[in-house]
Amino acid sequence: MLAAASLLLLVLGTASPASAHAALRATDPEDGTILQRAPRTLTLTYTESVGLLTDSFRVYDPENHRLSTGQADHAPGRADTVRVPLPARMAKGTYVVAWRVVSADSHPVSGALTFSVGERTVTRATAPGAVENGTTTSLYNIARYLAYLAVALVLGAAVFVAYCRPPQRAPLRPLFLAGFAGLLVSTLALLLLRGPYEEGTAPAFTSLGRTLTTRPGELLLARLALLLLAAVGALVLRRRPVPRPAALTAGATVAVALALTWSAAEHASAGIQVPLAIASTTLHLLATASWLGGLAALLLTLRAPALPPQVVTRFSRLALTSVTVLVVTGVYQSWRGLGTWEALTDTTYGRVLLAKLVAVGVLLGAAAWSRRWTGRLPKTAEVAVPVPVPAGGPALPPEPPAPEPDLPVRHLRRSVLAEAAVGVVVLVLTTLLTSTLPGRAAEEAATADTGIPAASVTTVPFTVGENGRGKVQITFDPGRVGPNSVQAVVYGANGALAAVPELRITMTLPAQRLGPLDTGVTDRGGYWATNSFNLPIPGTWTMKVTVRVSDLDQVTVSREVRVTR
Repeated sequence: MLAAASLLLLVLGTASPASAHAALRATDPEDGTILQRAPRTLTLTYTESVGLLTDSFRVYDPENHRLSTGQADHAPGRADTVRVPLPARMAKGTYVVAWRVVSADSHPVSGALTFSVGERTVTRATAPGAVENGTTTSLYNIARYLAYLAVALVLGAAVFVAYCRPPQRAPLRPLFLAGFAGLLVSTLALLLLRGPYEEGTAPAFTSLGRTLTTRPGELLLARLALLLLAAVGALVLRRRPVPRPAALTAGATVAVALALTWSAAEHASAGIQVPLAIASTTLHLLATASWLGGLAALLLTLRAPALPPQVVTRFSRLALTSVTVLVVTGVYQSWRGLGTWEALTDTTYGRVLLAKLVAVGVLLGAAAWSRRWTGRLPKTAEVAVPVPVPAGGPALPPEPPAPEPDLPVRHLRRSVLAEAAVGVVVLVLTTLLTSTLPGRAAEEAATADTGIPAASVTTVPFTVGENGRGKVQITFDPGRVGPNSVQAVVYGANGALAAVPELRITMTLPAQRLGPLDTGVTDRGGYWATNSFNLPIPGTWTMKVTVRVSDLDQVTVSREVRVTR
């Protein structure tokens, strides 16, 4: 199980970063517009409040010279709107703006836009957008997954000891120590990597001072303080026992505070009904830890020479209570994150949520099987648990038929092991959800204040030969049934705008056997476009993009694009 968890952590940790959670709602000037006069200020409005970095905005002229801009700040009373003063004199041509900010739920978001003064020209800008550092992102994501796994072990084992009261606690000590050490190390790693993760730079410790002044940094620092407080408290309790009610109250307080360092930093901290969302997320995390971490503790307890049936019975009640809390809080969080039923299948967040629901269903099935064998345990006395003989030990006579109490314990151990294995998958999917753009936020990003859907933007990466790598950013405006304008910009491997001799975009609707329809985009000097292309029917269209980079090298890639009325 631990090997599988490690593999999942490595795979997910090195995967491409998920969509960030604050999205650009509007800009002034608008992306791609041609202005008669140079603007004095650049204004960007996001779907939620954002934090600024030391180098959040970079503006490049048509010759790839970075302009000297004023200090970016928020508009008065608007934490979701940022203003950037521009130079008084700006030459004619196309300008590129690269931006990177931190959303209210602690995730960095970056992008780029263009505007032209007087006329649209071919720009030589080589930095149209901030690029993620793969090493930093992978290390940060791995630390996040390890932190979730570790806190589940620590809190779950603590709840198991406090509520189920196993007679032998020594077998659980390695679980506590592993969880505590993992949580301490992962929290330190998150604190050190937070600055480079926000900036999109290589791992370094130069921005630690700025990190400690931000809300995510403060919460990570609070998590460290709580861990140290818990360690000191555990040492004190070993030397000077205190009444059980006082110890339980102190432990519950630390557990809730520890869970708040997650819920106050991620999805729940932004959007609608923030106080209720933080409370729900905190309960969800505590219930998850009680169930999954308790399963790990139960597995170790089942290896003890003798097992009081009351321990397993109490955990069964604890698991049932945890499941009830998970269902209630999970339904609320799903509604809050999705917004509409369509988002369940049309957004990445919805699809990950569906995968989690399937995994939870399997987990509930394994839990029901465990409860079945729990009910067959003797109601009184201790049950002898079979202890396996080490390999190479003395030969034993054939094993007699297992006593009746031993059979439920053996089956219970297997079912709990399966339950814990599926629980690891659920925990990974839960962590993945925290780094995925919620469906409600995706809809808000796609809808302007007027309620009119914004343009549909699709980025299609391509590879031609050994060195021909890049991506095409394709915009359908308005991205609905009827006449649309189509714009396509090609970026090279270094992120710079690239010129290609040929670009073709066709649309096919397989469900209606319609197409391919050629968009007819033509080279407009640095970008490809057409002012009129008709999408006649709503549905999921297949967009095929053919890019020719030389006389001999070309490639065709496909992406699905959803078209609404």
